[in-house]
Amino acid sequence: MIDMETTSTKLPVGNIAELQELLDKAPSVTVARNAQELVDLAAGGKDSNFHEVRFDLPDGRSYLEAEVARTKNGIAANYTEVYMRRRDPNCMVIADDLPTDKPTYEKRFGTSFDSLRTETFEWLKTQDLGMFYFHAGQPGMGYDAVAVIPANTGFFGLGLALLQGILDPEELPEDFAPEAVIYAAPPFRHTHFEGKQVVVHNRIPGKYEMFSYNLYPGPSAKKGVYGMLIGKGEDEGWVTAHCSTVRVITPYDNVVTMMHEGASGGGKSEMLQLPHRQPDGSLLLGKNVLTGEERTIELPRTCDLQPVTDDMALCHPNLQKDAKKLWLEDAEDAWFVRVDHIDDYGKDMMLEKITALPDNPLLFLNIEAVPGGRALIWDHKEDEPGVPCPNPRVILPRESVPGVYSKPVRVDIRSIGLRTPPCTKKNPNYGIVGVMHILPPALAWLWRLVAPRGHANPSIIQTKGISSEGVGSYWPFATGKKVKQANLLLEQIQNTPGVKYILTPNQHIGAWKTSFMPQWISREYLARRGNANFSPHRLSASRCSLLGYAMNSMKVEGRQIPKWFLKVEYQEEVGKKAYDKGADILYDFFIKTLAQFQDDTLDPLGKRIIECCLDNGSVEDYEQVFKS
Repeated sequence: MIDMETTSTKLPVGNIAELQELLDKAPSVTVARNAQELVDLAAGGKDSNFHEVRFDLPDGRSYLEAEVARTKNGIAANYTEVYMRRRDPNCMVIADDLPTDKPTYEKRFGTSFDSLRTETFEWLKTQDLGMFYFHAGQPGMGYDAVAVIPANTGFFGLGLALLQGILDPEELPEDFAPEAVIYAAPPFRHTHFEGKQVVVHNRIPGKYEMFSYNLYPGPSAKKGVYGMLIGKGEDEGWVTAHCSTVRVITPYDNVVTMMHEGASGGGKSEMLQLPHRQPDGSLLLGKNVLTGEERTIELPRTCDLQPVTDDMALCHPNLQKDAKKLWLEDAEDAWFVRVDHIDDYGKDMMLEKITALPDNPLLFLNIEAVPGGRALIWDHKEDEPGVPCPNPRVILPRESVPGVYSKPVRVDIRSIGLRTPPCTKKNPNYGIVGVMHILPPALAWLWRLVAPRGHANPSIIQTKGISSEGVGSYWPFATGKKVKQANLLLEQIQNTPGVKYILTPNQHIGAWKTSFMPQWISREYLARRGNANFSPHRLSASRCSLLGYAMNSMKVEGRQIPKWFLKVEYQEEVGKKAYDKGADILYDFFIKTLAQFQDDTLDPLGKRIIECCLDNGSVEDYEQVFKS
């Protein structure tokens, strides 16, 4: 580490005068050069293996935010509050006067942010600080950036450095000039925000400020940086997509690139994983929630996977090389992998191995571990006795992922994932989505506008029922105007006519519990088909037109998928009447969500597509409106 009191290294600050003042006035500033130095900072020092992240509050309390253990495979951090173990979807507020549809600081809290901004800087000046440089995005496609944190919150800095990368200040390019800065001030959560997660974005031209008043990396180190990139794209006319991307290589060496989008919990990380197998090697298609019957499929060999992105993909103009397909590359250096589905040894041997025996230290969140022991991804922190935290995480560097592909890729298929509840005659719901549906481009765009969070979302704090993550499924992280983002997504779809679109459910298909098997089976099926178009007899319009086309049949390596997994109305536990009630729930959700996009600034084509939905248009109507 570089100690500012003992070095002559000139640190770039760009035009950020407040940063220079902190360097001058803080009791100490330790500048990290690499992730290992942040590991030591997180643990409380090189010779320490346990650290309490504690702050003294004005009311006399000494508040313990988190307990941090140095383990054989990295750092395990656990929050003392259950609330802090997931992202609060309402954490973002905007401090500036630039165009936004998000809550402003003044509207939410009834006062200007200026006084709290000043108070935050004054508090930071009294603290021993940690600091490091990074790129938000990729060089030339994002921001030169710097993070400033209290030195005792090293685990938070480690998470940010793993996710976004860390630059050695002694090796920075000559033209490196910070344009964005993240300031962390955790005690303000208690003194000003009633214990809530709050992240304030202040979009000053040439000096983007983000203030993180909490220590869960999701809203700030992860999604906060994402918000910076979305804002830059909004200004410049490009999108940072919320997706995972994978090159799928069949046993016959065909390569198909799939981009999987959707709200948190929609299966993005799972799209990069091999299908989970039963002890006998079979794949469990589903288990009937009423009868307990199980259906399996034998698939001796699955496709090889080359992961490309896990959550954030730059679709920058500099990457576009094809008039028909979308090109993208990863916006991150590591992946924020949720492991709630890995609840026992052997569920995912590859991920278990690379997290238990990593080449470099990892950061584990909401995972039980003891100092000097080994953090294991199935050992989830309990929110209460017998109730494991639904959001255990590990931050996994890209280079640790076997087969990772680190060049820009051309997308063949864009899928969107939906968490679905069970649907039965007794309890009809919107779990009416078959294993895979083919979407016309117009419907693909609508699904990206409504972006349902869906059933039992493990990643965020939310109310029950279906709700919208918002346009592109990245709206919770965006700082600007949602109609502008809707137009950018529509333009992206128009400019890539060679891309195919599908919808896949996870968790349930009708009365069957499926976990993520539908998207894994769909991936295997589509990769083996290559880029061939579907012949008319393979598809038929779904009973619910919002679901596009349903498969008439699906066979993977000679194994037939039962028809009632493809068309849920054929399940005897569901039937047409319950299916239609579920379709009504879905349709009502679309109508309610799309109302916010009926704006004069919406692209005329977008207006016609929304009108088609309001008129309960058929699948053919959606085909025609996009062609007209």
